[in-house]
Amino acid sequence: MIDIAAEHGYAAATIARVIVRAGVSRPSFYEHFADKEECFLAALTDVQERLLDEVTLVVRGQPPERAIGGAVEALIELADSQAATARFLMNETLAGGSRTLDARDRGIEEIARVIEQAHEQLGADAVLPDLPVAALLGAVQRLLAARLRRGEQTPAGMLEDLLEWTRSYEQPAGEHRRRTLTPIEPGARSPFLAKVPLQPPPPLAPGRPRLSQQQVAENHSLRILFATAELIGREGYAAATVAAIAELAGVDGRVFYRLFADKQSAFTAVNELAFQRTMAVTVGAFFAAEDWPEQIWEAGRAFLQFIEQNPVLTRASLIEGHADGPATVERFEHLLNAFTIFLQEGYKHAPRERAPSRIALEAITATVFEIVQHQARKDGAETRVAGLLAHLCFICLAPFLGPRRTNELIDERIEAERAPRVT
Repeated sequence: MIDIAAEHGYAAATIARVIVRAGVSRPSFYEHFADKEECFLAALTDVQERLLDEVTLVVRGQPPERAIGGAVEALIELADSQAATARFLMNETLAGGSRTLDARDRGIEEIARVIEQAHEQLGADAVLPDLPVAALLGAVQRLLAARLRRGEQTPAGMLEDLLEWTRSYEQPAGEHRRRTLTPIEPGARSPFLAKVPLQPPPPLAPGRPRLSQQQVAENHSLRILFATAELIGREGYAAATVAAIAELAGVDGRVFYRLFADKQSAFTAVNELAFQRTMAVTVGAFFAAEDWPEQIWEAGRAFLQFIEQNPVLTRASLIEGHADGPATVERFEHLLNAFTIFLQEGYKHAPRERAPSRIALEAITATVFEIVQHQARKDGAETRVAGLLAHLCFICLAPFLGPRRTNELIDERIEAERAPRVT
């Protein structure tokens, strides 16, 4: 299962392929596993246990303050020495549906606990990264997964770039404020947010519509996209069928196939729509503010509130974005990396000797999306992420401004929003 999923992807890791590679019969497979997912989860548990043992050994063999660095080094070593296993662990777990995502989270959290136990040996004066450890580890796995999927070697200097990035969040442990994701009260509503959520147009009236063919096609297309997002967000990509999507959209199956080649093309269009609308709101908020830290704050506010306002569209893209095979994953990663544009201005604020690397920018974005995706999955249909604005702004700003100055700016923003307005 590990080899087949790593070579062909989760969706194509069929029981037929697994038993041929394993050299066993189908009845033998079913003696051990109820279905493909159970086999995948068993393989994942085995890989996670071996990785946990390795990380534990590395962490316990070093000073406690080196715990995060040791874990990151172990992840990179796995990617370099066991590419198929690492791709299975870091890439294909993102494609396997809710049970697999839950198992991925548990594996990351177990490694995070090893690190946190090491940190507990240190006093309040110990200088450590003020970051949620599980989110950091998840982000590193995402960065490695992208390179493994493309068949690339780990770039020279990646380990040092990542360690330097984590050091940019260091503060005395007694002053830490961001290691736990405790939400704050959401601030004012972003003026760049629409008054109502995005929603599909109403069905066309019976009979010959008094609309152009293009208008009819747009109506059908949007209804299909929202139905695709709703069904995939509720039941998962694998369980969604074209017939069920068409029924939910209120269109004939022939209409679906006139507009989309298959389920994959419809879901790709969902991801594009979610990205375009999210980016439009975020960009508008970013460029309306004056200085860069304020731009990050306002862009983050609009971004998180848009996700809350449009959970059907954004949850499907965030949670199931890797479920559709390599082409969709690659497109999703390109869209994700587009968000690094908001960080470029930060180089004007960072001392040249400690300006973040390109890999650090990718790590910042990956950490933000790791947190948002995890929170969206945890909350279910009631996605509540706006209260994480201060945490995500800290992640974006601290590598450029330093953690102390970043916290001061965040406190100033929160205080300004809570102050009564003079009319």
